[in-house]
Amino acid sequence: MIYLRKANDRGHANHGWLDTWHSFSFADYYDPNFMGFSALRVINEDVVDAGQGFGTHPHKDMEILTYVLEGAVEHQDSMGNKEQVPAGEFQIMSAGTGIRHSEYNPNSDQRLRLYQIWIIPERTGITPRYEQRRFDALQGRQLVLSPDARDGSLKVYQDMELWRWALNNGEESRFEVREGRHVWIQVVKGEVTVNGTTATTSDGLAIWDEQMLSVQASQDSEILLFDLPPV
Repeated sequence: MIYLRKANDRGHANHGWLDTWHSFSFADYYDPNFMGFSALRVINEDVVDAGQGFGTHPHKDMEILTYVLEGAVEHQDSMGNKEQVPAGEFQIMSAGTGIRHSEYNPNSDQRLRLYQIWIIPERTGITPRYEQRRFDALQGRQLVLSPDARDGSLKVYQDMELWRWALNNGEESRFEVREGRHVWIQVVKGEVTVNGTTATTSDGLAIWDEQMLSVQASQDSEILLFDLPPV
């Protein structure tokens, strides 16, 4: 089964300094049919004006992943970290027992565009931690998150993997889905067809009860593929 979550059907709010789209219920956007998917709780696509950002706020018992698409984000937290994460890099934070942080666009003349993704951890009470990483130039398949941090991936406290795929126009790639697993595909850019369902930039696909996925690109494309545990 494949459900296409069209970009324009997501929750949307424009706060002036922040233009944000929510794949799942978040803040003032509530839809009981979109409360998350497997271990995914939040996929927000945010555009932040130059010099603006999120003031210090708390989190607890959540794995929080940020993928910067344009510009850079400046992160500061109660663990003492103060880092800039430029476009192309991933940052993960385990909120665990509790953490406070802020996120700002440090540039005075460039917008910040990013995905913020919340993953429900496999257990509560994890010791807070912070990591960020730039992976090799985007090509083929790259493992970004895994529970054992293998092959240079970032660690996540959940039985899941996140892959970043780059596909050239006309390229096809396949993914074997393990029994009972769920898959979410977020199209970062381009256009792909997954088992006959076409998705374009910022669309998502919720996938279950499929054994094999055929992903065909009709443009140069980038996707995030989440291999998720059974519900």
